[in-house]
Amino acid sequence: MVTIEVAGRALSLLPQKAAFLPDTRTLLIADAHIGKATSFRALGVPVPRGTTSETLSLIGELVARHDARRVVFLGDFLHSARSHVAATLDAVSRWRALHPTLELVLVRGNHDDRAGDPPASLGFTVVDEPLMDGGLAMCHHPEAVAGAYVLAGHLHPCVSVHGRARERLRLPCFHFGAQVGVLPAFGSFTGMHPARVAPGDRVFAVADDAVRELPT
Repeated sequence: MVTIEVAGRALSLLPQKAAFLPDTRTLLIADAHIGKATSFRALGVPVPRGTTSETLSLIGELVARHDARRVVFLGDFLHSARSHVAATLDAVSRWRALHPTLELVLVRGNHDDRAGDPPASLGFTVVDEPLMDGGLAMCHHPEAVAGAYVLAGHLHPCVSVHGRARERLRLPCFHFGAQVGVLPAFGSFTGMHPARVAPGDRVFAVADDAVRELPT
């Protein structure tokens, strides 16, 4: 875990590809894409099973480890309308029953627009971006918001690192620019896209259960 300062507030970057605001005990998760594997299988694409359970279990572990009181999903909680199948929603409902007092907030993203909001029985507060929070603007799309520093998702950022044997490895990363910070995709079944790093940006790669700042 690495803790930095953003908009005058401490922000802990977690190797599980989430972030944590200690002052409000808020866990930030971008691009969970619950039900993505189910959506692909419905289209006839053979993909791994169990990704929804893995994702939810990891969220539960982080909530317990950091004593989180609130989880803010920075868009794309559900992957598509096909994510509303009974098996997926039952898994989410069982997870929710284990955390009945946990505040859940979803900032709608582009996939949420297509998938629809989570069922009301799950007890989410669902809002459009930006969700303003003490100098931070919590969003899905990484676009500047006047008077605030944006924390967003959407891009699934990664960086490439090179080894001595000329091997090349892509690693998920946190990418912080002058006005916008982008979290890596949290879901276990998501792709990655190279971060566009400008001079002065800060990049933190996730590897070997650790977060490490890279020179830019």
